Order: sequence, then structure tokens, then C-alpha cells
Amino acid sequence: MTLSDTPPLSSLLARTRIVLVETSHPGNIGAAARAMKTMGLQQLVLVNPKRFPSAEATARASGADNLLVAARVVESLPEAVADCGLVLSTTARPRYLDLPVTPPRDAASFAAAEAGEAPVAIVFGREQTGLTNEELLCCQRAIRIPTDAGFSSLNLAQAVQICAYEWRLAALAGAASTVGDADVLATAAELAGLVEHAKRTMTRVDFFHPERPKRLPDRLARLVGGAHLRHTEVQILRGFLTAVEEALEEAGESGREVSGR
Repeated sequence: MTLSDTPPLSSLLARTRIVLVETSHPGNIGAAARAMKTMGLQQLVLVNPKRFPSAEATARASGADNLLVAARVVESLPEAVADCGLVLSTTARPRYLDLPVTPPRDAASFAAAEAGEAPVAIVFGREQTGLTNEELLCCQRAIRIPTDAGFSSLNLAQAVQICAYEWRLAALAGAASTVGDADVLATAAELAGLVEHAKRTMTRVDFFHPERPKRLPDRLARLVGGAHLRHTEVQILRGFLTAVEEALEEAGESGREVSGR
């Protein structure tokens, strides 16, 4: 029996994009495109690639050059994932501000079940150094491929192939959910807007001091990013923050006086 594409499969794969950040070797871009196409993934976004377009990338794509032609090139990771409801980083090393970490199979099942119809991004960092801590703040979860502890080095295209394969398995399993429009996950841009709004309001009530931020901005971003907030939930929270700001203006008092501190 041959496994064929079903509506959930087409939907899940169509709304999943592969994001490559500052790729050094153009051949890796082409090989990644080939890995994507074999599993039915079509969206490729490149953040500041060192060399692209490139004849080497086209040669390594081996027939998947249509993905290279359609690839979107952007200047930053926030721009690449702004409209995504779920952003998954890939990492081989622990960071000081860890994300929830799962293997690719669990991440694929989670994305299929939780993301509804929201776009999903899988982000791959630089070949040598991966993603920066600042870039990881754009993500809600992390994927770690369970390689051998003695030799964990994977080529970029190999990592893309493993994740793409697990995404296809999750789609074939029919795990895609049918979340209504009102319950869609908030996009990365909406989450970033909520974080900035919260910092602005915290500053007004003397809770946050921009001149000595310490780790509050990072922890706030992780708190918001890890909560899997829906669009309507972000609107509720921003409405509350706006009400606080309006109350401060109407009272004509400083943030310290209104907060009672």
C-alpha cells in the first residue's frame, strides 16, 4: 500500500517553512532544498546567506532548484518568522536560557497538533556556531536530534532531512488539528509586540528599569514565547496593558504612586 498525500498532509507541509540563518556554504542551501522537496516541504527562507544565488547551490539541489528560485531572502530572523504561530529552533548545545527541548519526532507531532492552521517555522543556525541567544528568543521550542554523544556533528542538509522526514510522518499520521480562526496561535510578531508593550508598561509603573535591565527582558520573552498564546489571548493581555496606561494618564500620577510602591 502506498502512502499518499491527504488534505492534512498537504496543509501541514504547505504551512511549514525551513529557515536557514547566515548559511556559509551555498552547497548546503542546495542540499537542504533537495532534502525539503523529497518530503514535500516547499517554503525556504534564507537569512543573510553568504552567497546566494549560486551555481553550487543549484547543482546540489539536484532538481529542487524551483525551491531556490522561490526562496525568500531576508535580513533578520524576526523578519523571517514574523507571521508564524510556532517557531522551532534546532540546537545541539544547551544555552543559559533553555527552551523546552524535544527530538524531531515529538516536535513534529506537537506542531501538527497544536499549531492549527498557523504557519510553522523550523530554524537552522550557522554551520559552525548555530543560533545566537538573541535569535533563540524568537523561538518557542527547540529541536535536538539525539545523535551519539561521542560524535554529534551533523551536516546542515542532513539535519534538514531528518526534520523534514519527521514532519512528513506526522502529516501522514493525520495529526493536523482543526483549530478555529478565533483560536489560532499568535504570530511571532504579535508575541514580540506583547513583550515590548509589557516592558513599556512595566517601565511606567517603575517595575522595569531600561538602564539596568538585567535578565528581565530575556525572561519575559521566554515567558511569553513558551505560553503558546492564542491571538485572542494576546489581544486580552494588550488590552489590559493599554487600560493600565490609560489609568496612569487619567490619574496624572507617576507609576510609583499608582503602584503604591
